Amino acid sequence: MKIKVLITGVAGFIGSNLADRLIAEGKYDIIGIDNLSYGVKEQIPDGVKFYKLDIRDRDIYPVFNNVEYVFHFAAKNCINDCQLDPVETSDINVTGTVNVFEACKINNIKKIIYAESSALYEGCEVLPTPEKDVKPQSFYSVSKFATMYFAEAYAKFYDLKSTALRYFCVYGPRQDYRRTIPPVFSSFIIKLLKGKQPTIFGTGEKRRDFVYVDDVNDFHIKCIEDDRTTGKVFNLGSGRNYSINAIYKIISELLKNDSKPIYKPDQPGEAFANLADITEAKKLGWQPKTELSAGLKASIEFIKKELEEGRV
Repeated sequence: MKIKVLITGVAGFIGSNLADRLIAEGKYDIIGIDNLSYGVKEQIPDGVKFYKLDIRDRDIYPVFNNVEYVFHFAAKNCINDCQLDPVETSDINVTGTVNVFEACKINNIKKIIYAESSALYEGCEVLPTPEKDVKPQSFYSVSKFATMYFAEAYAKFYDLKSTALRYFCVYGPRQDYRRTIPPVFSSFIIKLLKGKQPTIFGTGEKRRDFVYVDDVNDFHIKCIEDDRTTGKVFNLGSGRNYSINAIYKIISELLKNDSKPIYKPDQPGEAFANLADITEAKKLGWQPKTELSAGLKASIEFIKKELEEGRV
């Protein structure tokens, strides 16, 4: 009997990659929910039983019937867009998440594994940052902070078991390049492949902790199989950070393109640096394995194919 797993945001970057991984494992039946406002239907793997639904709608409740584990990724997650529309940010990220918790409660799921964010550390000065240090500064991070308290309340009042994951800068194939301001990897690769000058906001000296999506999926599997993850919060990063200028240099070298970037004024609400303290995840035997150059090569190959097929 296969384990039934439901993924919200299944058409997005992390959701679709996780669906692929679980299907490949051979012991999971996958149900996916996505309203396709950010996700791309073509990214949903074959074998996923897909429902086009919005996480804010109570029509999602029956879809959770007989599900054992839920991965909740659906969100409004572009920091700039969230700053411009805090009402919608709250509606999707807070109200939508609480509705997912309610669906889990009603259907007695075993556990929900849900996305928080390293953005919760925006105002923290300690690097690497442990899970206990939280200081949100943007509307996006505040919305994620609120879901943490709702998860605690559902655990207290309804015994809803959960694991919270604070992703740092996850990258790899299918990374969302359609955002108003795309992630730097996708943005740089697309612009350079098209012969255009990429944009860097600020001086380029901001530092970020990048972790490859396959390594993140290793921990997702652990959240199902290892009960020690239940009721806890984990940072998922590589434990190393790089400046945006350094990333640009690596990508331009891989593409053999010496085009200079355009520097524009900094975006508000972003930390100067982030760096994950991954001690808690490593205690469970998890270790990020993918070297940055290998992960970037896979990302480049994916985007090249997207360009060849006219999707970018």
